[in-house]
Amino acid sequence: MYKGTYTLIGQELSMFTRKLEAQLRYQGIPYVWQYKTMASASEIEARAGTRFIPLLDTPDGWLLNDTISIGPMLHERFSDQPVIPSSPNQRSLCFVLEDFFNHWLPRHALHSRWCYPETVAAAGKNFGMNLLLAKSIDDSRTDTEEEQVAGVGEMMHNSFGAAACIVQGAGDDQKEAMQRDFGVFVDLLAEHFEHHKFLLGDRACIADFALVGPFKGHFLLDPEPKAWLGDKLPVFEDYVAKVWQQAEDDADWLADDGIPEALEPLLDYMQRTYQKFATASIKAAQANEKFFDLDVGYGVFTARSMKRLEKARLHVQNELRRCQADTLPLNKQGILDFYLDS
Repeated sequence: MYKGTYTLIGQELSMFTRKLEAQLRYQGIPYVWQYKTMASASEIEARAGTRFIPLLDTPDGWLLNDTISIGPMLHERFSDQPVIPSSPNQRSLCFVLEDFFNHWLPRHALHSRWCYPETVAAAGKNFGMNLLLAKSIDDSRTDTEEEQVAGVGEMMHNSFGAAACIVQGAGDDQKEAMQRDFGVFVDLLAEHFEHHKFLLGDRACIADFALVGPFKGHFLLDPEPKAWLGDKLPVFEDYVAKVWQQAEDDADWLADDGIPEALEPLLDYMQRTYQKFATASIKAAQANEKFFDLDVGYGVFTARSMKRLEKARLHVQNELRRCQADTLPLNKQGILDFYLDS
């Protein structure tokens, strides 16, 4: 174990910052917050070499970014509280689900935040707490501070939010499709959590952190997606609260490298939505095409191709090959083919 306190640099409304915070909390890793504010942004970006968050400043002087690399590093450093299974089926699925949540849920997170005026205003005030005031969203605001953060939502919508939704193919014209798809996703997860504490049993893994990130940073915080959860709201409040606590020492994943049967419908959904989306995006990017058209069951939408999805696919591919995943029972639905096909 590496002694000392880590510094989490980011913002509370960032799904990836909350993803990393979930891991820090679950593994019992000492950390403090540093909000990336408008005043500190230039200095932080110059040191990090990137504008993206979160960043993790380690006690031994490293400044790290990209949670798909940070997660396994912390797993190794704090191996007394493991968060990546060692058995091949579960280890493989852990990385597959992490990739799925990392790159499919931003569509729902961005759409539900920036395409609804009430949520734009609410999210803007929360962003302002971190960005302008360097305060937590849980802190109270004075009347003066209320005035300071009042216009942040509109500013961010105009400068970032609306365009980010269009990039994802999740703009104003996709409201019905996005809400229907979110409902399907939530129902599948809720069914799983009726039978299991976490994704792979009684112990959380890095895929749980990737799922908690958008719920903590978006879906349980912003008014619009929170309303979409309906009677499933308590299920996800309870799930996030469990991940947010430090792991129990004797908690474990399913015995005998088992995969919960309740996950099979979710994996089928993943294949017909995210993997179809990522395949089209990667193909377009490799052909130097900026946009692609796709239908995942709710009508055609147009999204911008993203080179990062191929980087993420190869990251998972490397992990799967270490496990000889092409021979695993996990691949009976063909869910690994997207990663293993060169």
